[in-house]
Amino acid sequence: MSTKFTDYLLKLTKSTKCKEIETIQSLWSGYGKISRYQLDNASLRTVVVKFIALNESKEHPRGWNTAYSHNRKVKSYQVETNWYEQWSQRCIPHCRVPQLIGSFAEGSNQWIVLEDLNQGFPLRKTQLELAEVKACLKWLANFHSTFLHQAPVGLWEVGTYWHLATRPDELNKMEHQELKSKAHLIDDLLNQCTYQTIVHGDAKLANFCFSESGRAVAAVDFQYVGGGCGMKDVAYFLGSCLSSSECALHQDELLDFYFLTLEQALGSIQPNIDFKALEQEWRTMYPIACTDFTRFLLGWMPTHRKVNDYNLNIMQSVLASL
Repeated sequence: MSTKFTDYLLKLTKSTKCKEIETIQSLWSGYGKISRYQLDNASLRTVVVKFIALNESKEHPRGWNTAYSHNRKVKSYQVETNWYEQWSQRCIPHCRVPQLIGSFAEGSNQWIVLEDLNQGFPLRKTQLELAEVKACLKWLANFHSTFLHQAPVGLWEVGTYWHLATRPDELNKMEHQELKSKAHLIDDLLNQCTYQTIVHGDAKLANFCFSESGRAVAAVDFQYVGGGCGMKDVAYFLGSCLSSSECALHQDELLDFYFLTLEQALGSIQPNIDFKALEQEWRTMYPIACTDFTRFLLGWMPTHRKVNDYNLNIMQSVLASL
C-alpha cells in the first residue's frame, strides 16, 4: 500500500491507524481491487477503498485486451470518480448509494474512499424473492426519476458498458447477420428517446446491497453511469436475477410495479412530466433494450446463460418489427 495514500487516509478520517482487513473483490481484468479498511480512533469504524491501477498490462479473461478496451476502462474509472464527486449527493434516500469520503491519486494510481454500506446494507444475494426484485426495481425507479432530463455532464454521454459505440469489436465478431445489420437502428431508437435519464449502466444483482429485511437496497459500481433510457437498466437487471422462464412469467407484473413506482416518484420530484407519454415510450423501448443487450452478448459470449429463450424470442419479435 502506498505510504502517501496511507497518510492521506489517516488525515482524511482523523484515524490514528488504518489496516486493510478484507479484499472485497478484484476489479475486472486486473485493474485493481476493492478493499475494506479498519480505522482506529475515528468516527468511522470501517471504509471501503477502491484502488485503481491504470498503468499495468492487463489480461482480459476472454481475450478482449485491446487498446480500445483499455481506453474504455480508463474512462470508466474517470467517470466513476466524477459520479461520486459531482452527482452522488443528489441521490434521494430511496436510491441509496455510498457516500464519497475522499479520493486520492498518485501517478497513474487512484484510490476512491467510500462509505462502508455494510453498516445498513450487509447482505449480498445471488437469488431473489419477488419482493426483493421489486426492492431493486424501486431503487431504479427512484434513481431514474431523480435524474430525468438531466444532461450527463462528466459521465458517459451514453450509459451502460455494452452500448454499440463502445463495442465495435464485439459487433464485428457477431455472426447473427440480421441483428448485425439492424444494430445501429436499435441503438438509435434507444438514444433518441424523448425521455432520457441517467442510467446506472451496470445494474446487475451483484451491484445491489440489501438490508437485513431485504426490503431496502443500495447500489454500487458506477463506472458506466450515463445518459439513456431507463429501460436499459430494467432489462439488464431482470436478466441478471431471473431465469428465462421467470422473466416470461413475471415480466408484466414487474414492469407494472416499476412504472407505478416511477409515477409516484416523479409526482413529488417532477410533477409536470407527461407520465403517460413517458410510460408509453419506455414500455415500447423495453424489448428494444433487451435486444440491444442480446446484441452485445452474441458478439461477446454467445454461449452466455442470458442468451436464452426469453431474450431470443424478444429479439426475433423486435427484428421482425423493424
